[in-house]
Amino acid sequence: MKGSRKSLAAVLVAALVAGCTTTGTGEGGSRTGAVTAQFSWKQSGAQSGQMTAMLNTGATYAGQFFQITSETRVDDLDPLWVGWGRRWRGWDDWGPDTTFVTNYSGRVAANLQGPGGYMRCQFQLARPSSGMAGGGAGRCQLPDGTTINATFPPG
Repeated sequence: MKGSRKSLAAVLVAALVAGCTTTGTGEGGSRTGAVTAQFSWKQSGAQSGQMTAMLNTGATYAGQFFQITSETRVDDLDPLWVGWGRRWRGWDDWGPDTTFVTNYSGRVAANLQGPGGYMRCQFQLARPSSGMAGGGAGRCQLPDGTTINATFPPG
């Protein structure tokens, strides 16, 4: 009987953990349509997750994304600045020295590593209380400067 209780408890815990994970997809393209991207994401916590962008060029970029909320600490976002210096120049003052945590609540930022550098992304969530599962839209920039407009349908 004790063994079956432990097994049941383990199954319930696994179900709860799995229930907290959401996944989804998105798509995007450059203004000219020369570069397209298929995005996939997996959010396992309240404010972050993993994202992958597969481009029609064969390149794949992957890394962490962060949902900006009023509880987000700028120090928690340090991975966003890797490969871009202290600021995301030309990106609405996104940088570690800004107060964007309050100003950008309801947005998602990502820094995805791939061939030749990093792809930086920022998205506005359609329903911030639902996280990425609520859908949204935004843009990403490749290391060569190409911008990809992206959309994420609600799940």
